[in-house]
Amino acid sequence: MIEKKLISTEREPETCVLIGLITGRVTRELVEEYLDELAFLASTAQAISKRVFIQGLDKPDVRTFVGSGKALEIKEYVEEHDIDILIFDDELTATQMRNLEKVIPERKILDRPNLILDIFAQRARTAHAKTQVELAQYQYLLPRLTNMWSHLQKQKGGIGMKGPGEKEIETDRRIIRDRIALLKKELLAIDKQMATQRGNRGSMVRVALVGYTNAGKSTMMTLLSKSDVFAEDKLFATLDTTVRKVVLQNLPFLLSDTVGFIRKLPHQLIESFKSTLDETRESDLLLHVVDVSHPQFEDHIDVVTGTLAEIGSDDKPVVIVFNKMDRLEEEPFGPTRIDQITGIRDRYESAGHEVLFLSAIEKTGVDELKDLIYEKVRAIHVKRYPYQEFLY
Repeated sequence: MIEKKLISTEREPETCVLIGLITGRVTRELVEEYLDELAFLASTAQAISKRVFIQGLDKPDVRTFVGSGKALEIKEYVEEHDIDILIFDDELTATQMRNLEKVIPERKILDRPNLILDIFAQRARTAHAKTQVELAQYQYLLPRLTNMWSHLQKQKGGIGMKGPGEKEIETDRRIIRDRIALLKKELLAIDKQMATQRGNRGSMVRVALVGYTNAGKSTMMTLLSKSDVFAEDKLFATLDTTVRKVVLQNLPFLLSDTVGFIRKLPHQLIESFKSTLDETRESDLLLHVVDVSHPQFEDHIDVVTGTLAEIGSDDKPVVIVFNKMDRLEEEPFGPTRIDQITGIRDRYESAGHEVLFLSAIEKTGVDELKDLIYEKVRAIHVKRYPYQEFLY
């Protein structure tokens, strides 16, 4: 029987290597960017990245993902340097993971979805978040049960958690399916309670902060709501949606800070966290916070836009808030910071987007943001309650 949840706890740092694949659709430059983000994910999970391996193939090898030669090269390195974990930047099939464990035994092998799930497990604080993460973990585990069965017998320390063998598979599958069904019932009850709470807030205008993870949403939440909201320079610092009542120029509205999005976010997490993202779906205005200093910020915008479409929030009015403009780097013979901002503004405004630039840390542009939010919220409020127009 399952006696312990899959939720992880704090642990000592472990060493890891990161593995990416260049295919016909993915360039080396893009793979290197993905691996930089994977290293940040590993650091968030308290793992120390020691080396990066990049393999070029037309498509992932069906047996070992990277091919037998590269797998042996990785094996030689991890054994020589006593590496704890191998982290692959793409999702591995059960067959690939099983074959890799045969080639490189006694090492934990994770893929990107598994690592993200583990970080969510570390970050979960409330009963709601823990239930959501546990459900996503079991949904990820079920198709991989043949080489991870020991999850059901004990909780191993360290990032990921894997099992060395396979037995009683059908019994374990039944146990997992029963556990998934129970967790879904628990979430359904919590969702009803949260829906009631949202209904009790009345018909106040709702504004939601959305964006790529670590874009500065929680810092912006603190500035606008004048309340302490947890913010940290790590991925997925916020899992539970935080809602605060904000008043600008005597006009009240609700402001929510949601979980950050990321590339290749496991589908299981999107499904499990849909109730948490209801604040986004039910909002009247989205503030899409973007780390404009990140070299791949345009890709981040695309990821967030795609995820919003997946959860049914792509029909909301959106203001793109380019944060961290103070971190824009200036090359000796390149464009100035002002030129960079002007170029980005022109590009996005010409595409029909409403944009605003600020630095939440330096509090530059915050007054402009407040004025913009006030005008947007006032317009929504007046349309909803035309007889109250004289109040604001």
